[in-house]
Amino acid sequence: MKSTLPKVLHPLGGRPLLEHVISTALSLEPEAVHVVIGHGAEQVQRQLGDFPVNWVTQSEQLGTGHGVLQALPDVSPESTVLVLYGDVPMTAAETLVELVQAAATGPALLTARVGNAEGYGRILRDEKGALVGVVEHKDATAQQRQITEINTGLLAAPARDLLDYLPRVGNGNKQGEYYLPDILSMAVAEGRSVSSRLASSEIEILGVNDRVQLNQLEREYQRRQAEQLMRAGVAVADINRLDIRGALACGKDVSIDVNVVFEGQVSLGDGVVIGPNCVLRDVTVAAGATIHAMSHLQDAQIGERCTVGPFARIRPGTVLAEGARIGNFVETKNAEIGVGSKVNHLSYIGDCSMGAGVNIGAGTITCNYDGVNKHRTEIGADVFVGSNSTLVAPLQIEDQGFIAAGSTITKTVAAEELAVSRSRQRNIAGWQRPCKAKAED
Repeated sequence: MKSTLPKVLHPLGGRPLLEHVISTALSLEPEAVHVVIGHGAEQVQRQLGDFPVNWVTQSEQLGTGHGVLQALPDVSPESTVLVLYGDVPMTAAETLVELVQAAATGPALLTARVGNAEGYGRILRDEKGALVGVVEHKDATAQQRQITEINTGLLAAPARDLLDYLPRVGNGNKQGEYYLPDILSMAVAEGRSVSSRLASSEIEILGVNDRVQLNQLEREYQRRQAEQLMRAGVAVADINRLDIRGALACGKDVSIDVNVVFEGQVSLGDGVVIGPNCVLRDVTVAAGATIHAMSHLQDAQIGERCTVGPFARIRPGTVLAEGARIGNFVETKNAEIGVGSKVNHLSYIGDCSMGAGVNIGAGTITCNYDGVNKHRTEIGADVFVGSNSTLVAPLQIEDQGFIAAGSTITKTVAAEELAVSRSRQRNIAGWQRPCKAKAED
């Protein structure tokens, strides 16, 4: 990956590759999940430490067989062991259920047929089609490399078989490693049958070894997410220009335009419209709301029938009540905007509570930070704030207060009062505009 980040922590759909694998494993309701870690172990544990798994350290990376052997002391001999890989994130749970069922009496291997088998171990079968072994690509003959059925590495087996075979696996190969699939040949040599299951699609078994492969999986993952939304009734403008990097829940008749990114936990109510080039992270948008183009929303709650944008930035702690309007080039933070209130353009509203029916004129800002502490601005219902006003917190403007345009307000404005705070205008007759001196030749 050419990165300081361990490969299994690189994100797919906003979540680490390994998280996808662990989540799939946990969905099978196993007795336990054991995660064998080596390179970057501390980083991996720190980021995924909340998952209910047993972490097993493989201090030396001596191959897949060696890795599984590290976890076996923690496994009940009566168990069936399913072996997954932290960089193979898109295997379906249904496929794994079938693989585990096939391993009821002996080892079972997941195989796949691929167009380009370069680098994969090949499946060896006898004249009757029975699986007799796996040969790694580097150890395969030219004839064996023509085989298109490959070893995915995903395997299930009774724990007793693994306890028996793995200590006897050798490393007499070009890599000098202990290969897990070697147990299949050992089982066959003892006259035991080895089962296999064929993956439903190549995407199920694709691993990540570089950023190109990661991107290939990302695009497929996003395409599947978009298809699921569309089948559920969501209008997606372009299936190839939508990114869901977390979890997205949608009501009925939701419309999503192009180049929209959803991060974290996002919920869209019935009839919500998301314009092009928007980013929503950990946001709840209630029914009938519209988010116009180029808007960025984070950690916010958008009420019913609200409108936001275009070019709006809604920062953490913002709560918009029903019918509120946030217009172009407006930024809000830790702000409660009341029912039907409007902040339509070119304003900053931070650390503020605002009642219903308020109108905030263009260019208005709340001065909430004194260089050390944050202070709140409390605005009552039906307040009118004229354009280019500066509201210096801590400040209270009571119901139906009126702020004249261009005012700097530092004191409480009582209900129904007009506040004006600006210097008197002077017009000077006969004033001469300064002229630039002419340049000498």
